[in-house]
Amino acid sequence: MNDERPVLPGGAPARLSIDLDAISANIATLNEVSGNAQVLAVVKGDAYGHGLVPAACAALRGGASWLGTAQLAEALALRNAGVTAPLISWLLAPGLDFAAAIRARIDLGAPAVWTLDEIAAAAREVGETARVQLKIDTGLARNGAYGADWPLLVEAAARHTADGSITVTGVFTHLACADEPENPSNAAQQRLFADAVRDCERAGFALEVRHMANSAATLLLPEAHWDLVRPGIATYGLSPAPHIGDSAHFRLVPAMTMTANVTVAKRVPAGQGVSYGHTYVTADETTLIDVPCGYADGIPRSASGRGPVQVAGHRFSVAGRVCMDQFVVDVGDLPVAAGDEVVIFGDGRDGGPTAQDWADAAGTISYEIVTRIGNRLPRAYQGQVA
Repeated sequence: MNDERPVLPGGAPARLSIDLDAISANIATLNEVSGNAQVLAVVKGDAYGHGLVPAACAALRGGASWLGTAQLAEALALRNAGVTAPLISWLLAPGLDFAAAIRARIDLGAPAVWTLDEIAAAAREVGETARVQLKIDTGLARNGAYGADWPLLVEAAARHTADGSITVTGVFTHLACADEPENPSNAAQQRLFADAVRDCERAGFALEVRHMANSAATLLLPEAHWDLVRPGIATYGLSPAPHIGDSAHFRLVPAMTMTANVTVAKRVPAGQGVSYGHTYVTADETTLIDVPCGYADGIPRSASGRGPVQVAGHRFSVAGRVCMDQFVVDVGDLPVAAGDEVVIFGDGRDGGPTAQDWADAAGTISYEIVTRIGNRLPRAYQGQVA
C-alpha cells in the first residue's frame, strides 16, 4: 500500500501519540461544566498513561487550578520538574518521606490518625507547617476515615493544628456510584460529606477546598461539585459513563492514539490455524498481518479474537490469541504490506477503534486500557509541549 516506510522513534514498531492540546481543551470543557468550582486534574498513574509532566502542564494550560496524584513520588516528580501549582497526594503509606513533601508544599491526604502523627513529626523535624487535607470514607469503603474513626481523625488534626505542625487546608471523599446519577448512594454520601465539612468548620479549620466529585460527578452531579472537582479519565477525553454517553456526548476529545506498523504480511490458505492454540482458523485463502505489540505493551489478552483495529480505513478484529509482543489480524484480500500503519485505538472520529471499543472487547473499562500500556512504547507529543 505504502511505498515509503515511516521513520519510527527509536526503531520502535509501535507507539503512542498524545495530543496535549486535546487535554487542554478537555480541561476547558470541564471548567465550563464545573461552574464556580475549581478543577483539579488527576494525573496519577503517569497521567493515566499519557505522561505525567507533559499531561500535567497541558492540564494547567487548559485552566486546571490544582493537580492530584495518588502516590507521593508522582507529586515530588512534578515539583522536581518545576510545576508550582497547588498539588495534593492522597495514597500514603507509613514510612514515606513526608519531610520532602512538606518542603515541596504538597498537600497530603490524611485518612487516619497515624498519617497525621507521622506528618506532624516530619513537620516538626523540618521546622515547617504541613498542609493536610482530611479524607473521610462516606461509603466507598476504601481509603478514608470510616465511622467512629472520623471524629478521632478530626480530634488529632485539631491537636496537631494547635501546636503548629499542620494546617488543615481541605476535606475530601470519593463517590462510589457517580456514573449512576440516580443511585441513592450518591445522596447518602453527600449527606455524610456535608456533616464532615461541618465537623471541620466547628473544629476551626480554615478550609480552602472541599471536594468529592470525580469525572462522572463533574459531568453528571452538579450538586456534588463543592469548591473543587477532580476529573481523572475525563481529563484525557474518555467518557466516565459510556452507558450514558461517549466522549463526543460530553464534548471531550480522546488524547491518546496507539498505532503500529505491520511487520509481516503473508497469504495463507483456507484452514490455517492462527496464533497459539489455533483458536482462529481461516475460512478462505486470505492475508494475515502481524502487528508488533502485545500484552507486554498493554494489549489485553482477554480481547483475543475481539480487539478492533483499523487498516487503510477498514475495521478488523484480532485473529486468535494476543501474544506477549504481537497479534495477528486477518485482512482478507486487502493489499497490505510490511510497514503499513495499523491504528489500534484513537479518537474514533474517522470511524476507527477507540479505547472504549477495546474496553468493551476485553470486558473492562477504558481507564485500564490507557493506563496499562507498557513503557517500551515511545510517546510522541503533539500540540503545545511547553
